[in-house]
Amino acid sequence: MAFALATVVRAEKPTSAKVGANALITVDGTLTGWIGGSCAQPTVIREALKALRDGEPRLLRLCPPERMGQLPQEGVIETVMMCASGGTLEVYIEPHMPRPQLVVIGHLPIAEALAALSSALGYEVIVMGWDASPDRFPTANRVFDHLDFSQIRSALHTYVVVASHGNYDEAALAGALKTNASYVALVASKNRSAAVIEYLREAGLSEEQLARIKYPAGLDIGAVTPEEIALSILAEIVQLRRHHELSIAHVQPPLTDDQSPAEVTEAIDPVCGMAVEVATAHYM
Repeated sequence: MAFALATVVRAEKPTSAKVGANALITVDGTLTGWIGGSCAQPTVIREALKALRDGEPRLLRLCPPERMGQLPQEGVIETVMMCASGGTLEVYIEPHMPRPQLVVIGHLPIAEALAALSSALGYEVIVMGWDASPDRFPTANRVFDHLDFSQIRSALHTYVVVASHGNYDEAALAGALKTNASYVALVASKNRSAAVIEYLREAGLSEEQLARIKYPAGLDIGAVTPEEIALSILAEIVQLRRHHELSIAHVQPPLTDDQSPAEVTEAIDPVCGMAVEVATAHYM
């Protein structure tokens, strides 16, 4: 489960939170722990959720308006804090993301190469195949000698590669498409892929489901050997993963003339000058 760890790394009195105080913030905005009261918590939660979206840590400084800009700003997100105490807090926010999961379906050399290379890249690796065994896939986290898609963590960063070479391609793809994996790919020639797709179409899978299948799997780098083919597939997965991270790493833009107020998630409190969530603000 993804979470962000927020730790107070500097406190200038008077503040209720002291150096070393910390809290966990989950993707639903729940904060467990202590990093200060009502003046600090909403801002820390907001920045923690942004960190969980873009995967980047950040250093947050909350201080009175008269102290804004007095310290070096590079790498620091500075926010006005209008609490009566008048103290300053610096909070380091570090996102902790679950490892991406690669599900390799097959038991032949390409599957072996995929499992080995993805393990080296830090992926959680699950192998499924009728003749798969821990001895053949020593670096995999889990190995099953059958297809069991209940073992797959349905998550955004889950990638499925069917490399069963005609042995159980159709069953593997049908099961994979029932998950919300970001990537479902088939290792096969274009002719073989077309035959598999047609079989699945006749079996009742929708065009929307079939459109999710990437075939042939991998980037076209002229790969020939099992290791090169595995490299091309992992390169495609990395490309997809990083592109998605960039697409969701954004800051809410200011309201434009063609936007309605309902589209705005943050606003500046005219009294304290702090950015607040519109949905949870008491007075807006």
